Amino acid sequence: MKLVDMYIKDYLRLVGSAAPAPGGGSASALCGSQGIGLIGMAAKLTAGKEKFSEYKPVCEAVIMEADKLCEKLCAQIDIDTEAYKKIADAFKLPKTSEKEKLVRRQAVEDATVYASEVPLETMRLGVQGLECAEKLINNYNTNCASDMGCGIYGLLTCVKGAWLNVLINVGGLKEEKGAWMREEGMGLLNRAETLAAALDSQVKTCI
Repeated sequence: MKLVDMYIKDYLRLVGSAAPAPGGGSASALCGSQGIGLIGMAAKLTAGKEKFSEYKPVCEAVIMEADKLCEKLCAQIDIDTEAYKKIADAFKLPKTSEKEKLVRRQAVEDATVYASEVPLETMRLGVQGLECAEKLINNYNTNCASDMGCGIYGLLTCVKGAWLNVLINVGGLKEEKGAWMREEGMGLLNRAETLAAALDSQVKTCI
């Protein structure tokens, strides 16, 4: 059963159990999916009201983007857990002969690269979510300001949490293999923090 198909209580029980997955990467993707969901909600609660008709074109564009991002971030919840399982499976491979050791070493490396790329993609999606919020920030029903703020915080948590998962996996790679991931990840983190701080300030002027 996919994580996204579980009841909320069952999912939370699993997260809080001794099982190693789902872990921080999946949780970060969930934060992002809820965050962009709230941005989409604010857009929908604006686009449907005549008094905000001037905002409708922007809101409709944001709704389309937010719905797509929510779907992608939801998928990342399971993809991240699958990435962890690939590493776990690779470490279980036999290592009794030199040939087996070589196969196992390559499998571990490939799985670790993949497990680093998955949260990096979650970071990209989280930043896209914040950019989506930026488009809406001056074009929405400010009665939804608290929802916008919560959405922004969720997306920032998504990016920051996913970054930790990039770092812990990249740490298992040779420097030259992980260098570009570190560079892109740091850029995404800086972009997210800068965006979130600006958006947070604007939201608070409406509360």
